[in-house]
Amino acid sequence: MKLKFLPNIEIKLILSSRARQITLRVSSLDGRVRVTAPKHASLSEIKKFLYQKEGWVLRKRSEIPQKLDVNIGTVIPYRGREIKLINHCEQHTKLSGNLLLIPQSKKGVGRITTEFLKQAARKQFEYEATLYSEKLGKPYTKISLRDTRSRWGSCNDKKALMFSWRLVMAPPEVLSYVAAHEVAHLQHMNHSEQFWKEVMHLYGRHQKERQWLRENGALLHRYSFSH
Repeated sequence: MKLKFLPNIEIKLILSSRARQITLRVSSLDGRVRVTAPKHASLSEIKKFLYQKEGWVLRKRSEIPQKLDVNIGTVIPYRGREIKLINHCEQHTKLSGNLLLIPQSKKGVGRITTEFLKQAARKQFEYEATLYSEKLGKPYTKISLRDTRSRWGSCNDKKALMFSWRLVMAPPEVLSYVAAHEVAHLQHMNHSEQFWKEVMHLYGRHQKERQWLRENGALLHRYSFSH
C-alpha cells in the first residue's frame, strides 16, 4: 500500500503480522520511505506516527548525497582513491596514475567507465573469492556482478556468488571483506555465531570495513553512469 506524506513524498506501507509496533525507514540511497506496522494498526494511527516523525524524515532525506552524472572531468573513487576522467585519442580505456583515459566513442563516457569498473571488479572479486574459498575448502560455482541497491553481495544455494561492482570504488580491504563474507556463506547460509567465526577465520577483524560500508556505502551510489 502507498500513502502520500508531505509534498512529493510517497510512503510504502507494509502491514505485517510479525510487527509489534510501527517502524519507519528512509533509504540512504534514494530517500524512499517505508513504514512497517502491525496488521491491526489503523490508518489514523499510522498517519499520526508519520507526522510525529516529519522532522526526522526530512532531515534523513536531506543527508542523501546528490546524484552526480559521470562525464569527462568528473572525479570518481576507485579502490579507495580518486581518479579523474579525461579524453585521449587512443582506442582503449587506460588507467594512468590518477587519470582514467577515456577514448572518444559513441558508447558514451558513462558506459565506457562502467565497463572499466566492472572489468576491474570482476578481476578482483575472482581473485579474492578464490583465495577465500580455497582457504575454506569449499568451491563456488560462479561469480556475477550487478548494480544492487539493497545488498553488497549474496550467496545462493547453488553456491553462486553475486557482488555489487560498485565495491571496486571502495577501499580494497572493504571489497576483500565482502568477498570473505559471501564465501563464508558457502559453509553457513545464515548469520549465526558460527558464520561470524568463519568470517573471522577467513578475513580477520572486520569492524572497520563494516563501519566504512555503513558510513560511506551510499556515496558509491551517487555516481550515475547513464551518460
